[in-house]
Amino acid sequence: MKVAYFVGPHSIRLIEEPCPNIQKPDEALVRMDCLGVCGSDAHYFSHGRIGDQVLEYPATLGHECAGTIVAVGDDVADLQSGDRVAIDPAISCGQCDQCTTGRENTCRHLHFLGSPGEAPGAAAEYRVLPARNCLKVPEKVSSEEAMLAEPLSIALHAVRLAELYAGARVGVIGCGPIGLGVIAMAKLMAPVVIYACDLLEYRCRLAEQLGAVETVVVHPHNATGLVHRWQTSEPRGLDVVFECSGDPQAIDIGQQVLIPGGMLVLVGIPIAPRVEFDIHRMRRAELTFRNVRRQRGCMMPVLRALESGQIPSHLFLTHRFAFNQIQDAFELVEDYRDGVIKAVVRIGPGE
Repeated sequence: MKVAYFVGPHSIRLIEEPCPNIQKPDEALVRMDCLGVCGSDAHYFSHGRIGDQVLEYPATLGHECAGTIVAVGDDVADLQSGDRVAIDPAISCGQCDQCTTGRENTCRHLHFLGSPGEAPGAAAEYRVLPARNCLKVPEKVSSEEAMLAEPLSIALHAVRLAELYAGARVGVIGCGPIGLGVIAMAKLMAPVVIYACDLLEYRCRLAEQLGAVETVVVHPHNATGLVHRWQTSEPRGLDVVFECSGDPQAIDIGQQVLIPGGMLVLVGIPIAPRVEFDIHRMRRAELTFRNVRRQRGCMMPVLRALESGQIPSHLFLTHRFAFNQIQDAFELVEDYRDGVIKAVVRIGPGE
């Protein structure tokens, strides 16, 4: 089978390897049908690291994926050959204090697909996975939409943590796939008023299509303009701000525009290992900061929302590539070219 590897900065190569075999009774052999290029993947492609997670070349890649069951272990009763599945890429141990209290996303022994030193990446023709990480896809949901369930589940988890209520005034900083997902999920959860911003105008237009009442195209190194704009639109401040860009400057913007008692939800992953906070603003305004660690029990609700047509998946699925074009897909996402939101790499035949 073919497996994609990072072999150096800005370099991906397809390498032939033996097909894996099921080793445990609770595992499933999955033919990978499609892979989404995530922003974190693009950071590895460009910089070879995210924060303290550093690649050692060659390194497998990818985690947003969907596939088809080929075979299952003896203990797997709810899946069979031919079932289409969305993949939860976070493999938890199921036994630590976090897992046993319902916090599998902060499992102390978590192994994540495509993360350095953890689990093999999903950019391969076949992978063996725990069956519990394979979620059966509703008939009306395509494999590409099933792949979207992973990033959209992070957005849903973030929105759930924010505990939004009717009429809440919400800011979204960064309108990439996760930020746009936050807008879509927030509008599903409650009738809220959303303000959004991004460096790219086309992403702001998509934010408006998803329900943002006002968007701002931010110019680099001009945070003052965004703060002034939002403070003019909402003089009392915003109730919740979702930081989805990973830019440390955006954390400062979020603090400035929140009401006293407001909440900053940190969804984006900064490249730098440390960021600064205005501790006096945090203290005096009694701000709440919520960190988002992936998702918890959100993939099936997302699949159901996709099945019912509540999520306009066509706005997210913008570009498609064959497996042997995976380098092109990463270069497109890295450079934000051609209005890309989500680039999909077709690995297998799919439906």
